[in-house]
Amino acid sequence: MAKTITVKDNASGKTWTFPVMSGTVGPDVVDIRKFYAETDMFTYDPGFTSTGSCESKITFIDGDKGVLLHRGYPIEELAENCNFEEVAYLLLNGELPNAVEKKKFQRDITYHTMLHEQLHSFFSGFRRDAHPMAVMCGVAGALSAFYHDSLDITNPEHRRISSYRLIAKMPTIAAWAYKYSLGQPFIYPRNDLGYAENFLYMMFATPCEDYEVNPILAKAMDRILILHADHEQNASTSTVRLAGSSGANPFACIAAGIASLWGPAHGGANEAVLNMLKQIGNKKNIPEFVKRAKDKNDNFRLMGFGHRVYKNYDPRARIMSRTCSEVLKELGIKNNPLLDIAIELEKIALEDEYFIEKKLYPNVDFYSGIIFEAMGIPVTMFTALFALARTTGWIAQWNEMNEDPQQKIGRPRQLYTGSPKRKFKPIKSRK
Repeated sequence: MAKTITVKDNASGKTWTFPVMSGTVGPDVVDIRKFYAETDMFTYDPGFTSTGSCESKITFIDGDKGVLLHRGYPIEELAENCNFEEVAYLLLNGELPNAVEKKKFQRDITYHTMLHEQLHSFFSGFRRDAHPMAVMCGVAGALSAFYHDSLDITNPEHRRISSYRLIAKMPTIAAWAYKYSLGQPFIYPRNDLGYAENFLYMMFATPCEDYEVNPILAKAMDRILILHADHEQNASTSTVRLAGSSGANPFACIAAGIASLWGPAHGGANEAVLNMLKQIGNKKNIPEFVKRAKDKNDNFRLMGFGHRVYKNYDPRARIMSRTCSEVLKELGIKNNPLLDIAIELEKIALEDEYFIEKKLYPNVDFYSGIIFEAMGIPVTMFTALFALARTTGWIAQWNEMNEDPQQKIGRPRQLYTGSPKRKFKPIKSRK
């Protein structure tokens, strides 16, 4: 027997029955698509915290248990056993590639990494001190002017080509945004390097001397990209889907996602964590700042703790913590005051009753900023790296949306609290 839920209007005594839908895992959802038509009322859900906006087979999160699955695979297993290209293939196609599929996919991505040469001029139009996210947003949107041979979103082959181009070119765009801010020449990608290796090479190589990518750092970067590849219907992913629901081209949709990710409450959190650790300054100052964090009247916040979805330890945070130790060891950084503060804060968060009661566990942003700083990546590039990784998830979600026969243009409703209809007054009559 199909599950249903009945809603009653206590004022009129009327009742309405709505179907309940069940996913593979996770909570059931009430199908309210006919709610307005039947009740003449809207539902009210600011931030969409209790609303399922789509049906998806890509990513599942159980925030209470600290679970993150991509196509059914735990993020811990993917980060430990796969490289980023395998996870990208998984997100796009639903299954992990075999050896032949992996080799072909890597080659297809590799041979799309170069940017159109005329984009050199496009970069020069930005101020030298432009934020890398501003540059990435502008250049990603502009790709539709350079690659308009694959913009028919109803054509699966066009969607595939655009998907590969975006995933392949985003590291080049990000690295060039960084080089432009330094006034250094752009470094072209190399077809003999892997995805994460190529990015680090374009970031740090110069024409003056040979540059060899450290394999430990490349592995760490690869793992970081995996951890940020997709995260269900977050703000930026929802933005990509909403933009795409209008039929906008994929480059415009990804530019919209970059703009949304730029917000400090979303992609800028790891930068905020690093600034917080610097503000604390020393382990001996931690008790004072923890006390301030508990004070409702103090505006100081401990960044990197808690999550909108996770009410348990963020599964990505454990992997990031281990990666942080590996990077610092490889670089010979034995005494890092920021890491010492971070470790002590994490210990407090896992033992202090205040943090436990409020379920404020360390999240993925807690350690990533320390890793980036140790690798020589400036703070302004932190969110750009997030955008680079998340592009794959955005593209997978955008593709899924375009293949969904139930997809409609996004059109949220509102609770209007403005003035009711009133009579117009000529300007002479207005006081």
